[in-house]
Amino acid sequence: MGGYGWISFTTDYGTFDGFVAACHGSIARVSPDTRVIDVTHHVPPADVSRGAAVLAQTAPYLPPSVHLAVVDPGVGTARRGVVLVTPNGLLVGPDNGLLIWAAEALGGITAAYELDNKDWMLGDVSRTFHGRDLFAPAAARLAAGADPAEAGPAVDPSGLARLPDPVVTVGDGWIEAEVLTVDRFGNVQLAAEGSALSGLGPELMVNGGVRARRGATFADVNVGELLVFADSADRVAIAVNNGRAVVLLSVVPGDIVRITAR
Repeated sequence: MGGYGWISFTTDYGTFDGFVAACHGSIARVSPDTRVIDVTHHVPPADVSRGAAVLAQTAPYLPPSVHLAVVDPGVGTARRGVVLVTPNGLLVGPDNGLLIWAAEALGGITAAYELDNKDWMLGDVSRTFHGRDLFAPAAARLAAGADPAEAGPAVDPSGLARLPDPVVTVGDGWIEAEVLTVDRFGNVQLAAEGSALSGLGPELMVNGGVRARRGATFADVNVGELLVFADSADRVAIAVNNGRAVVLLSVVPGDIVRITAR
């Protein structure tokens, strides 16, 4: 394989400590010419679903890359590290569902390997920092052109850990969908695809008691009003013009939101 010029990097490590820098260092020691795109390091701690959603919605817009992702509450346990092969890039991280949605967004998994090649690891592997000692150096080797099959034994993709499918139900004049993510602006993204809005009119109700309007951009409603729209990831989303929808609706990821015609 010819390798990749880029590694994308997604974690819940935050940027107040040295964890991200240590992983960058592991990459540079193995493949100093590889460039790294930091997707985010502010996934809420241990929130695998949020990390999976961010990675899946970002990866298709990046150059062909090795996608390194570490949101890993099971670090040091029997959970596997894996390398996933897709038509449009590789993914490296824990086998806990974090990588699957992104792999599907990149064309689907064509092969999978357990990451257990000791020669790919940097020194003694910490039981609590696989990002630095296991996943980052593996991603660097792959970016430099290593064959994914050298990572370890092949894995049946059907046996990979998967997150539960988020709840989405669409009826005549209504949608019920799980809150998938909340961004830093307080916009609430639902799991439903944007096309689910096609059966609704312009005047809506959210959760039975909050008036909203359907639109395409924030200025389609007055300041302080609630907007329902298809966001940049083509998901149904809810926003407040110059406000925070998450506060108005008092929801968190995993809650179910009902939108009905008014």
